[in-house]
Amino acid sequence: MTEKCITCQDSRGAKSTSGSRICAVDDTTAIGALIKVTIDGQPVKVPLGTTILAAAKELGIKIPTLCYHEDLCISGVCRICVVEVEGMHNLQASCAYPITQPITIQTHTTKVRLARRHILDLMLSKHYGECYSCVRNNNCELQSLAKEYGVDFFRFGHVDKPKFGQDKSSYIERDMDKCILCRRCVRTCVDLQEVGVFEAVGRGTETTIGTFMDLPMIEEICINCGQCINRCPTGALKAKDPSDEIWEAIEDPTKHVVIQTAPAPRSAIGECFGMEPGTAMTFEMNTALKYCGFDKVFDTNFTADLTIIEEGTELLLRLYKALVQKDETVAVPQFTSCSPGWIKYIEHFYPEMLPHVSSAKSPQQMFGALIKTYYAEINKIDPADIVTVALMPCTAKKFECNRPEMTDSGFKDVDFGLTTRELAQMMQEAGIELTKMEKSDFDDPFGTATGSGVIFGATGGVMESAIRTVFELVTGEMIESVFDKANILPVRGFDGVRMAELTIDKIGPVPDLLKPLVPNWDWLKGATLKVAVAHGTANAKRVLEDIKRGGPLSECHFIEFMACPGGCLGGGGMPIPTNEKIRAARARAIYQEDENSEVRKSYLNPAVAALYDKFLTDGPCGHKSHHLLHTGYTPRGSKVV
Repeated sequence: MTEKCITCQDSRGAKSTSGSRICAVDDTTAIGALIKVTIDGQPVKVPLGTTILAAAKELGIKIPTLCYHEDLCISGVCRICVVEVEGMHNLQASCAYPITQPITIQTHTTKVRLARRHILDLMLSKHYGECYSCVRNNNCELQSLAKEYGVDFFRFGHVDKPKFGQDKSSYIERDMDKCILCRRCVRTCVDLQEVGVFEAVGRGTETTIGTFMDLPMIEEICINCGQCINRCPTGALKAKDPSDEIWEAIEDPTKHVVIQTAPAPRSAIGECFGMEPGTAMTFEMNTALKYCGFDKVFDTNFTADLTIIEEGTELLLRLYKALVQKDETVAVPQFTSCSPGWIKYIEHFYPEMLPHVSSAKSPQQMFGALIKTYYAEINKIDPADIVTVALMPCTAKKFECNRPEMTDSGFKDVDFGLTTRELAQMMQEAGIELTKMEKSDFDDPFGTATGSGVIFGATGGVMESAIRTVFELVTGEMIESVFDKANILPVRGFDGVRMAELTIDKIGPVPDLLKPLVPNWDWLKGATLKVAVAHGTANAKRVLEDIKRGGPLSECHFIEFMACPGGCLGGGGMPIPTNEKIRAARARAIYQEDENSEVRKSYLNPAVAALYDKFLTDGPCGHKSHHLLHTGYTPRGSKVV
């Protein structure tokens, strides 16, 4: 008599190696096959190749992890996620076990629990560091597991003095005595970003995470993106924190301390105060900053709008030189220059392509230059007494503001780069409960910004902002005539590389602001503008290699690059943890703020228009703006004569 499958009562069932039945409907050889597994007595069907860890998540069963991270490739080195699989003698790492046949799994047996506890004890035996003084105190995955598994003594001993010491040479600081060898930093740098600063060195008990030739971070090819920090489960990696120096400046009555706030932190800082990702705290944050003692709170979105005017004008000049004047020395496509991690990446790996990079500074650095010139002038403040702080989602911004060329104001344009995490800590020191703060607006003359400035925080945002402005300046038509509600959806999203095209069917008169630069737009009528967006330096590499071999991306006119996955909202200075779901929630907050804005195109910002009228009187890409707002990466000449 043939035994029938207990699932579908079909007699075609066959026995698996564990003796259980395989349903004929669940044919594991079929494309898209669903396989029945049982975890802690709960049945579930999952696609072929699903890991045990992922299957357990579907059932709401928690399995602890350390080396695993949703953004990274599977490693399976820490073994804290071990489970029992029926029929197997050894415990299996659930994060690295692909389900290929029906199996029965137990996740919390005595054997599993003790194994996890012993693995944890072994990690703690080599982990040196005082939790109270650690930057990750109360947000450390190792610390959380120690509490969860009831660690009340060091079963295998504990180191009482540091072995490696700390590397504080760079803006990314390392403390390898806190490292648990999970290799997340290695996989982040090698696989996610394709930079390759870190590697596992040695074997067995002598294994460490090192750099090339064990050089200090300041001498490595690190781009300071901070993605390794965001994925490190402990305090082995952190950013250089300027908080003490900022407090000192605030407390100095001779100093006028101002802060500019980028769009991405306002979408995420609430996470540091227990709020859900994507809860915008823009105006509560303004009040909290005043409470901390900052004299003025400005909106970086103002100079994001300014960046669009300068960078967009530069793009039009490049295209005019290339298409009309047939100047073969002009580098097209033009690359954006807002992301300092991306700039450092191209400097290290593709220096021959630097002529493609826009000469426009980032919004952070434009702001710094204006504060110590225009702002100081109209408020009769000695620039030497002004301290400028930039609240950024980015650890590379710390490096950027300390670049020697960023002194066009005659002073250091931006004194300190402060991350979202660091500001949250400052607020907590000041006894601020952000969620209870009243709302207040930004200060003038830099309090006016547009929705285009806000969306700089998401990948594709710079490109969308540029298209909104350039299209309307050239055609005289509203962008809404092409894209509903001015939402340029083709450049949005989290695909690694995205392309879009826009044909210019009509042309309008040259706006007064640009009349000194080009005689007319006739040369653009009927042209198709081709653009692309890339986020994460691994994707940047794909784009640059495609351009080098003359691929489709070489036909683009303008390409946006961001060093961090997701753009600034996934920056190295944002709240930990981060993953695709969290980044998507932050993006929704940013786009919602854009849609709520009264003005959504950069060139319509009245404060930017006033700046050109009163200060940058020779217009965008003019002599004064080139001096203050641009660097040396520029097409030959700044004006078309």
